[in-house]
Amino acid sequence: MATRNNTQNRPSGKRRGAEVRAAAWLARHPGVLATPTAVTTSVLELGPVTTGSVAAGLLTAAVAWRRIDPDTYHRHAAPRFRAVRRRWTRYHGYPWRRNLDACELTRIDRRTGAWQVPRVLKVTSPTPTIDVVTVKLCRGQSVRTFQGRRDELAAALGAEVLAIENAKPRVITITAVYGNPFTEIVPAVEIPDEAHEVDLTALELGDTEHGQAWSEPLLGNHWLVHGATGSGKGGLLWNPLRAMGPMIRDGLVKVWMIDPKGGMETEQGRPLFHRYATSTDPNVVLEQTGELEDETDAMVALITRFRDAMKQRQELLRDQGLRKVEVSAETPLHVLMIDELAMLTALGGRNVTYQVNKLLGEIMTQGRAAGFAVCAYVQEPTKDIVPIRDLFTVRICLRTTSSDYVDMVLGDHARLRGAIADEIPMTEDYAGIGYRITNTTRTPIRVRAGLVTDEDIAELVTTCTPLTRDDGDDPTGVVVPIAA
Repeated sequence: MATRNNTQNRPSGKRRGAEVRAAAWLARHPGVLATPTAVTTSVLELGPVTTGSVAAGLLTAAVAWRRIDPDTYHRHAAPRFRAVRRRWTRYHGYPWRRNLDACELTRIDRRTGAWQVPRVLKVTSPTPTIDVVTVKLCRGQSVRTFQGRRDELAAALGAEVLAIENAKPRVITITAVYGNPFTEIVPAVEIPDEAHEVDLTALELGDTEHGQAWSEPLLGNHWLVHGATGSGKGGLLWNPLRAMGPMIRDGLVKVWMIDPKGGMETEQGRPLFHRYATSTDPNVVLEQTGELEDETDAMVALITRFRDAMKQRQELLRDQGLRKVEVSAETPLHVLMIDELAMLTALGGRNVTYQVNKLLGEIMTQGRAAGFAVCAYVQEPTKDIVPIRDLFTVRICLRTTSSDYVDMVLGDHARLRGAIADEIPMTEDYAGIGYRITNTTRTPIRVRAGLVTDEDIAELVTTCTPLTRDDGDDPTGVVVPIAA
């Protein structure tokens, strides 16, 4: 009996009628029928002149929007226009079937002989060079079917690289990257002439793939920058310093630098820093004790003093009845920069790890209103290395060695939305390129940090070294000798 029921429930092998398939296709693509219907109705009811005037008015409005406010146009309108155009030119009809068939990603139904092609459900185009295509697979296919033909499919589509992931059962997401929008090296950002020209809520770091200046807010925020060795993290350390250089010179910003890698990256800029500690300079004097500490204790002590300075600022604000600091010479912005956080949070021993994570957690949960910011740079962003990563409000992901790291840094499903930082080539031509997430739409945007050379750092030190240095201005601070 069970065998007979199973036989009765098996498909007959006959295809649906052509009119049924056409109706189903129109139901999935209502715009194909709705658009000409609306135009025809408008012509009949309003006349061709009125209809043409309305269409011309809409086109003029779109062009005016792009010219008047390109930021909002590229954020809201351009991605939709691109998605519609590319869906019908790249991922639909004969071109799509031909490319998949050439890559052996189509199937023949052995019962009906019908040609089965994986169906495109959705196309988004968040940036000019990235398409995210959601595809429903044919029966008998899996994400591994497509992953096994990834290189062939990339070549067929003309894409530089593809990322293929499983979205849900029988549905995959293909992220296609077309070319490198940064055909030339982005130079280091210009140093403003005066402090009043600096905007701490929009520090320029480089360019976006839209050809616009890339800026990030530092005041009231904490940055986490992730990138593998050689990915260009140095550009995201020095460009912020160049962008706010006059404020450093005038004492409106005080930078506390920790370099656990021995100072190879930061030693040249040492005169800029209010406080400084490295793994090779244990001669850090604690003013309260006058004793020398070992190299790890020196860095932990500097973070402790940074926390203590924040507590003092909080008391000052309470006494003045203020809820938020105004940056001034009396209440400057304090920035703690840690070049390779993992050396302290995971590789420094259990006691050091506990102290550093506790101190940083306290600073980042309380320091925003007081004018205390943290900028951390790391090569491995796992919870074991950076257990407090959720406290960072601005996150940037440069080239990474693992696809899992992308979501760890940028948030859940960031890679599915197009942030394929693990696919960035390991060449100098791609140094400084990475992804950030827009705060409004959660859309990944490709960016490139400016290349900062030794000459650019020397220029920064020459023009922006603080005019006056008072290492006793913070009675609980850590004093590090500064080169003259």
